[in-house]
Amino acid sequence: MTGWREVGDQVYVRRHTDLDLNCGLVVGTSGCLVVDTGAHLGQGQDLADAVRAVTPRPWTVVNTHAHYDHCFGNAAFRPAAVWGARGCAASLRADGEQQRRTVAAELRAAGDPGADRVAAAPIDPPDSLVDAVTLLDVGGRTVTLTHPGRGHTDGDLVVAVDDVLFAGDLVEEGAPPAMEDAFPLEWPATLTAVLGQVRGTVVPGHGDVVGAAFVAGQRDELALLADWLTGRTAELPFDEPTRRTARSRL
Repeated sequence: MTGWREVGDQVYVRRHTDLDLNCGLVVGTSGCLVVDTGAHLGQGQDLADAVRAVTPRPWTVVNTHAHYDHCFGNAAFRPAAVWGARGCAASLRADGEQQRRTVAAELRAAGDPGADRVAAAPIDPPDSLVDAVTLLDVGGRTVTLTHPGRGHTDGDLVVAVDDVLFAGDLVEEGAPPAMEDAFPLEWPATLTAVLGQVRGTVVPGHGDVVGAAFVAGQRDELALLADWLTGRTAELPFDEPTRRTARSRL
C-alpha cells in the first residue's frame, strides 16, 4: 500500500520523513478524497502514485491550510477540484509566490536538495471554497470540512469522516505549534471548537496520530500562552523561540 496506515474504515494516513508531514486519504465506493498534497510537484506526484496503489477511483483534494508543505503539490492532482478555506485560497493568491521564494532560499541555505523543486512548484490555490462548514459526498461517504476559526493561520480547515479528524497544523505532535502566521490569542477557542468534532482519532499536520486528550492538552497550553502574552500569568508556556514568535503576531 506504499506507506499508508489505516486509521479508520478505509481512512488512511501517509506519514512522510520530510518534515514528519501527514497526508490523508478517504476512500468511498466511487471516489476518494486526498488531504494535503506535499511541498512540491514531485512530492505531489509521489503521493498521487501512492493513492493509485490503494484505489483507482477519481479523487478530490482538500488543503488544510496555505503553507507550502501542505499544498504546493496540488497541480499533481488536477484537473480535480481542490477544496480549501476561503482564507487559504486568498493567502496563496496574495503571498504564494513570496512564500515559495522564501522557503526555497531557506532550503538552499541549509543545503537541502529539495530547494529547486520548491522553487519550481506551481502556485495552485483551492478553487472550491469553504466559509464555515461544507459537506462533501466522497463516493457515498459524508466528509465534513470545517473552518473552525483562526489559529495556525487565518485559513485553517479540519476534515472529519466517521470517527477520524484531520486537523492540519491546528494540532502539532512532536514539536511546539508553529506561530509564524498564527493568531495566538484566538487559537485556544478555535481548538475548543475542533474538540467538539473529535470522535476518536485525530491526525495532526505533523507527527503521530493523537486523541482528544492530546488536543485538549495542547488547547490548554495555548490558552496559557495567550494568558502570558496578555500579562495574566508569569508562567512560561512552550519554548522561548515559540513565545517570541507568538508575541510578534500580536
